[in-house]
Amino acid sequence: MSGHSKWSTIKRKKGALDAKRSKIFSRLAKEITIAARDGGSDIEMNPRLRSAVQNAKAQNMPKDNIERAVSKANSDDAALQENTFEGYGTSGVAVFVECLSDNNNRTVSNVRAIYTKYNGSLGKNGSLSFLFDRKGVFTIPRGDWDLEELELELIDAGVEEIEEAGDVLMIYCPLESFGDMQAKLEAMDIEPENSVLQRIPNNTQKVDVDTAKTILKMIDAFEDDDDVQNVFHNMEMTDEIMEALEE
Repeated sequence: MSGHSKWSTIKRKKGALDAKRSKIFSRLAKEITIAARDGGSDIEMNPRLRSAVQNAKAQNMPKDNIERAVSKANSDDAALQENTFEGYGTSGVAVFVECLSDNNNRTVSNVRAIYTKYNGSLGKNGSLSFLFDRKGVFTIPRGDWDLEELELELIDAGVEEIEEAGDVLMIYCPLESFGDMQAKLEAMDIEPENSVLQRIPNNTQKVDVDTAKTILKMIDAFEDDDDVQNVFHNMEMTDEIMEALEE
């Protein structure tokens, strides 16, 4: 899981420098709308909506934008479909793409083109299911927590692992424990900086620096597509790759 955590750290740094704030807000708004459409607009009764709103606030998304996204849940804008695409980048690195789209044909075409451009290939849905586990991931401020004590506090909520990543802690739990963990953190007055469902690789793939750069260019291309919400991979982010990216 360490390779994934390094990638999460890169993503946090990248996000701070990302000039395309409207794109970030657009993705957050889509997630809020879908969460409200599928689970209702009552934030107290809808863990997915509560998480989406929390993440939006963490990105300083205006309150009006959040309320507008919730109100769209019963409008034509809620006709978005959730789609996933599974394939491989160069050197056999698995790349899993999650989308929200109002035009599936456009999305399939764009996703396929990106896989092809970077020497990858789009596979069948389910072809990567054995490579990833879907887990809840909560990012909280590091604070002065004793990790063993925190783990004991969260054990009844299903905590599987806690990792340090700079000035934050990353708390992992099974998919089915996401709501319980969310409720437990609220009861402890801990407000996560981010709370999401992620696809965590069971095993990571080692590649050289040049291959890693190609894979990361592919991931950037996916994330630049308006229909793409999340991208996951199983590439091991080695110290060598991390150093090369900082050059």
